[in-house]
Amino acid sequence: QVQLVESGGGSVQAGGSLKLSCGASGITFSDHCLSWFRQVPGKEREGVAKISRSGVDYYVDSVKGRFTISRDNAKNTLDLQMDSLTPDDTGTYYCAARLDSKFCPSGWTLDLWDAWGQGTQVTVSS
Repeated sequence: QVQLVESGGGSVQAGGSLKLSCGASGITFSDHCLSWFRQVPGKEREGVAKISRSGVDYYVDSVKGRFTISRDNAKNTLDLQMDSLTPDDTGTYYCAARLDSKFCPSGWTLDLWDAWGQGTQVTVSS
């Protein structure tokens, strides 16, 4: 059974930093594209960053230059370093894994991600 567990969320002032982590079990971690999404109440879950099996990373424009996604295949962990946070970054952050393909999808379609964590809350105050 695949399990993803996020940690590291919290409250921070604008301009601050947070680091999220996602631990995985039940999968061969190194075989899969992994990602971070976020969601605020009343809005659709949106992609933030994704990383291929080989470590190639992709970001949505709103976080480029501020967020860094990384993976440690030996430890089965996925991280998201978030710097220069703004109130617009507030939301529940989820890690996700694509299980039915070894490749990252070209977009952020939610249905292409097969396993999800329970989410961790990030609150950025102005």
